[in-house]
Amino acid sequence: MAKRGPEDVRVWNPDIAWETLDDGTTYVWRKDELQGFPTRMSDRLDHWASVAPDRDWLAARSENGEWRRLTYSEGLAQVRSLAQALLDLGLSVERPVLILSGNSIEHALVAMAAQYVGIASAAVSPAYALVSEDFGKLKDINTQITPGLVFADKVEPFERAILSVFGDDIPVLAVEGSVKGRTNLDFRTLTETNVTEKVASANAAVGPDTVAKFLFTSGTTGSPKAVIQTQRMLCSNQAMVADWCAFLTDEPPVLVDWAPWNHVASGNKVFNIALYNGGTYYIDEGKPTPKAITTTIRNLKEVSPSWYFNVPAGFEMLIDAMRTDEDLRRNFFKNLKFMMYAGAGMAQHTWDDLIALSEETLGHPVRLATSLGATETGPFSIALAKTEPRPGNVGIPAQGITLKLVPVGDKLEARLKGPNITPGYWRNEELTRNAFDEEGFYKLGDALRYAVAGDPSKGFFFDGRIAENFKLQTGTWVAVGALRAKLVNEMNGLIRDVVIAGENQVELGALLLPAFPALRALIGNEEGLSDEEVLTHPDVRKRISELLGKHVANSTGSATRITRAVFLDTEPSFDKGEITDKGSINQRAVLAHRSHLVDRLYSDGADVIRPARMAEAT
Repeated sequence: MAKRGPEDVRVWNPDIAWETLDDGTTYVWRKDELQGFPTRMSDRLDHWASVAPDRDWLAARSENGEWRRLTYSEGLAQVRSLAQALLDLGLSVERPVLILSGNSIEHALVAMAAQYVGIASAAVSPAYALVSEDFGKLKDINTQITPGLVFADKVEPFERAILSVFGDDIPVLAVEGSVKGRTNLDFRTLTETNVTEKVASANAAVGPDTVAKFLFTSGTTGSPKAVIQTQRMLCSNQAMVADWCAFLTDEPPVLVDWAPWNHVASGNKVFNIALYNGGTYYIDEGKPTPKAITTTIRNLKEVSPSWYFNVPAGFEMLIDAMRTDEDLRRNFFKNLKFMMYAGAGMAQHTWDDLIALSEETLGHPVRLATSLGATETGPFSIALAKTEPRPGNVGIPAQGITLKLVPVGDKLEARLKGPNITPGYWRNEELTRNAFDEEGFYKLGDALRYAVAGDPSKGFFFDGRIAENFKLQTGTWVAVGALRAKLVNEMNGLIRDVVIAGENQVELGALLLPAFPALRALIGNEEGLSDEEVLTHPDVRKRISELLGKHVANSTGSATRITRAVFLDTEPSFDKGEITDKGSINQRAVLAHRSHLVDRLYSDGADVIRPARMAEAT
């Protein structure tokens, strides 16, 4: 039998059209039209509970380490009972369910129960209640959406936040524990609620414009914004995904996913890939951190995904593990048809290693690609389905999407229109009005550049956030996003991210976010060093200087050349908006709160690292 290759995996065959106006504005769209999609996402739960009642829908580790599974028929029964209980509590879009805890089977059931009967839910980052010191963002969210119920799996860690933020009249639903002085509801009891005709009636009333949920932007530029997610957005998004990765409709997908549901990538796209296509979603309690990745590795040694998403840092950790763990490598790639990354730029060596490992294991490479979207786009909008020679090509518009490219200086700002675009921000008319242009296109805020000049069919590369770019003293514009990705790649895994400084300066500088495991490995056998001692170690400074020297040698001008760098002295602050809950760095926020570091960067202090040849010259 011939070996299956990536060409045998069914993906889209797009037919791209475009038009460029005299003012330079370009419109790009698909001539192959978007196919029909359900009125409501819960229709898919009804469907699979009917045609595949005993198939596993959700799975999560129980306390004894075994997989706890929930079939489609079991899931529907509990969703309907919970939906009745939520109706009995008088909840609505105006009084939604606020979900504090992370991914779990119970979290999924509460969210789906709300959707089933037209009640909105809002999953927020647990960090707003567990990491934040003043609960400022959680208080803002409470004011914006006025929840009528708060849910948490194990409520004890959230008690202080609940008592500080939510009124005495807001009941608390939990699987374990209770909050003193509040009305406490037991999850298991609610799953046994007798279902009346009100559930079917409320479900029938749910339409394309019904608010399914609120998702919050990361809030790095102020209070988190409640982005409306309608049923039309969710369902059209999955129809677009089913065109993009058409193989998902050929056999039930298997997904192993850690990414948080309070973020659009997994909360909408990945979770709904399983539900829409009758697949099984395994909840991975691991994370792409040195300690938590072991949980992900354990799960991937037991469950073989057919479609897999991770951030670049997570893929790098898996690559390191697969080099010495053949069982992991074989089980991970065994049924895998597609790998997707997002959340940050991927280094070339990570890209190459993933392809090489898949080819070594299967005899052919597994497809690897990325996409571009936002909370406001549901998120799926622009994507690629084929593996390119290098990372970064975010692709072409999905079916039903029109991409508008507007010249802004020497950049092309991306704007989007389609059925997956949010109608706006909850209870904020001004913010909604400012988010769209005069033709009704959502202003993404990202700049794109052609992969092949003048040919949209070949895709686009991310060219930075319009708001992040700045000018040097010479008046030269700096494309921050592209430069950040380039420098991270050139540092060979020694840094996790970078912030570019230099507005109104003659030269560019960089604030480096260290990758301590890689830096400690560079030093070698000197154990017991503090983080500060690692950052000041001669071997570390020498290697960073050497890599900066190579970077300078390959740079084409002042707007692409970093001539000085310092390490961040402390981890980015969540409360100050320097980092999001999924680990993304906010360039503007870091520069605003670390002005002392920027001053040091340009004062040539002792801790400033210069490129090797420049350091020798001085």
